[in-house]
Amino acid sequence: MGGDTKSLNSPLIYSTEESSFEQKFPENPLGSPTFLSGGDCLGAKGENGEVGLGSVDLEEFVRASSNMMEEVHKKRIRNVYMDVLKSYEELQFHKDHLEEAKNKILSYTPGSRIEEVSGMKVSDYNIPKKTTLLLIGPRGSGKSSLVNKISRLFDDDPFTPERAQVSYSSNGDGTYFLQEYAIPRGSSSFCLYDTRGLSADLSENKKMVKRWMRKGVCHGKRITRDSDDAHLKSKGRNRYRATETNVVNFLIFVVSGVQILQLMDTDDETKRQQTQAIATTFNNPLLSFKDEKPVVVLTHGDLLSLSDRTRIRMYLGQLLGIHPKKQIFDIPESDDLGTRFTILNMLCYCLEHADKNLPFKRNLPYKSPSSSKGVLKLLVSSLLIHAVLVIIFGMGMIFMNTLQAKVASVPNLHVSQSHGDIDCNATTVDSVPDLQPEELQPHVNVDCHASGVDSVRDLQPETPQSDVNVDWRTIRHLWSDD
Repeated sequence: MGGDTKSLNSPLIYSTEESSFEQKFPENPLGSPTFLSGGDCLGAKGENGEVGLGSVDLEEFVRASSNMMEEVHKKRIRNVYMDVLKSYEELQFHKDHLEEAKNKILSYTPGSRIEEVSGMKVSDYNIPKKTTLLLIGPRGSGKSSLVNKISRLFDDDPFTPERAQVSYSSNGDGTYFLQEYAIPRGSSSFCLYDTRGLSADLSENKKMVKRWMRKGVCHGKRITRDSDDAHLKSKGRNRYRATETNVVNFLIFVVSGVQILQLMDTDDETKRQQTQAIATTFNNPLLSFKDEKPVVVLTHGDLLSLSDRTRIRMYLGQLLGIHPKKQIFDIPESDDLGTRFTILNMLCYCLEHADKNLPFKRNLPYKSPSSSKGVLKLLVSSLLIHAVLVIIFGMGMIFMNTLQAKVASVPNLHVSQSHGDIDCNATTVDSVPDLQPEELQPHVNVDCHASGVDSVRDLQPETPQSDVNVDWRTIRHLWSDD
């Protein structure tokens, strides 16, 4: 695919591959004499002919196990290398599916790749109006060239001018303003954002990335650093007006294959630090979406041999902690069918993982794994509680009505005695409640020394009393004395 037309059966490729990864693996590591023979080794025979543990040399056993694991690790690396190498030839077999992959991208809408799992629905996610893919990478890595290549793939017009300004000189200004490019042109489904190249200062890169990931990106916004001179800080200050801000949904980390190869094959400490700077920026937690790290696009591969491009992908996979075949996409400058299919495959990966990691809406109600059963149980429990409360309230009302009826049937003053003595020394008769004697009294003596007769009330029995003798002369006399 671009830059190297030799087939996989080429002696050059296999000679290079064998020279770098040729390993001699024993056919039966566990069947070597170290393990299965000798008097002081594991599995030695005793005097009676039975197989036993014997006197195991622990240090030798650990050394042999370590060597075995090292050989297994080397063999795994060799298999991955061969898998990546063969992937270039496999691209030629996918050219018939190019239009199908292209239509899949054209039919994309934000949120269309969401998987409804664990009871979640599309409506439970905060879906953006437009999916935003952010391109970041060192200066000269080919971000703007990648934008033009992607845009040209969907324009289907070879005479369409390039949309992004590309600097082909190390003295070029590069990108200083955030630029939004709708893909395809005029579409509102997703867009690419071209950015300024990363700096050699890690603190400046971290600050810049933090601003993009937390505050979003805005078309035409100037990108400045603290280390910029006065000319750069004043460049185009009032040229653009701010537009709406887009939240970044996924990232594409762009690196130049030529630059990485130079960093790989040198012992210069300064270049080694540049390599670590790339790894540190890439592994910034702000660039990851949950467990998903950005994809890596390898550019300028057409200037290298196929074996070198494979080695670079292996190196980046180990340096960045990603799979060299599944998450590193080699997109050279050449415009062949293999390159086009790689671009579409890369975009499919980005859009799918952007939808996969969309945030949930705020104040989203909790849904249990068995939501329908849980709601039914909650409803039944609520009905039972209300029924019990109604029964208790009804029983209380019946008891209160019965008690009031019994109280109403009892008269205020029931005098059944033949004689009664009433002492009226109190100021008012109301202060003496319930004048109902428990035992029959032979006489009732009324002493009316109270201050007023009006204070004596309700002394009229419900039934006439025959044996009650009241001396009214005495009462009249007492009243005149007062």
